[in-house]
Amino acid sequence: MTNKSEKIVSAKYVRNRTIGAFAVFFLLIAATIAGWRWLNHQPEDNSVPRPLRAVLNGNEKLFSNFIYSPGNISKTYPIYYAAPKVRVNGDDGLGDDFDAAAWKLQVVKSPGDTLFITLDEIKAMPKTDIIFDFKCIEGWSQVTHWGGVKFSDFVKKYNLSGQSDMQYVGLNTPDKKYYVGIDTKSILHPQTILCYEMNGKPLPMNQGYPLRLIIPVKYGIKHLKRIGTIFFSNSRPKDYWYEKGYDYYSGL
Repeated sequence: MTNKSEKIVSAKYVRNRTIGAFAVFFLLIAATIAGWRWLNHQPEDNSVPRPLRAVLNGNEKLFSNFIYSPGNISKTYPIYYAAPKVRVNGDDGLGDDFDAAAWKLQVVKSPGDTLFITLDEIKAMPKTDIIFDFKCIEGWSQVTHWGGVKFSDFVKKYNLSGQSDMQYVGLNTPDKKYYVGIDTKSILHPQTILCYEMNGKPLPMNQGYPLRLIIPVKYGIKHLKRIGTIFFSNSRPKDYWYEKGYDYYSGL
C-alpha cells in the first residue's frame, strides 16, 4: 500500500530535472569563463585590472572609515609564546652596502625641513613591548616579541601633530628599494611601534636593524624593515606591493 503523503516521481520528471541542472551548470561555467576573459582584457591599475582595483579601493574605504577603530586591539600573548627563531618575511631594501654607523632616521616635516634622529635618541623614549601573531601574506603566522617606541609617542615627542593630521605616512628604506604607504589612523594605533628590539635583543640585520616598523593591524608587507625616511602626505605614497597588484590598505 502506498502512503498518501508519498509523492510518486516519474522517470520523465527525474530526466527533465537532471537536464535542467546540467544546463544551469554549463551556463554558469560559460558565464564564469566570459567574465574572466572580460576582466583580463580591462586596463590595469598597478598590475591589477581596474574593476578589481576598484573593489580593493572600496574595501579600503569600508575598513578605514567604518570598521577601523583604535580600540580594536590585536590579541597579545605571554612572553613564553614568542618564537625563539623568528621568520623573515622578505629582504627587499636590505642591501649589504648599508652603513649602520652612519644611520640616522630622517623625518621630513616639510620640504627643506628634515629631522635627523639617532637610535640612542629613540631609545631614550619610553619603551613598549608587544607580543602578537605576526601574519604574512604568504599564508604563515608566528607569535613574535618586539620592543620599541609607540609611533604615537614619537609623534608627540618630535612635535609632529600637524604632520600627523595628514591622511598618509610614507616610509622608505635607506636605499629606497622598499617603500610603503600607510593610512595615518593605522600608524597611530596604540600598538604600532618603531621597533629596535626582537626577543629583548637588538634587531638582527635581516630583521631591519637598526629600526623597523611593527604594525599589528596590518599584514607583514607593511612592517617595513630598516627605516630610512618617514614623511607625511595627503595623497597615497608609493607602495612596493601595491604596485605589484596587492591591496594598498592590507589590514587585518
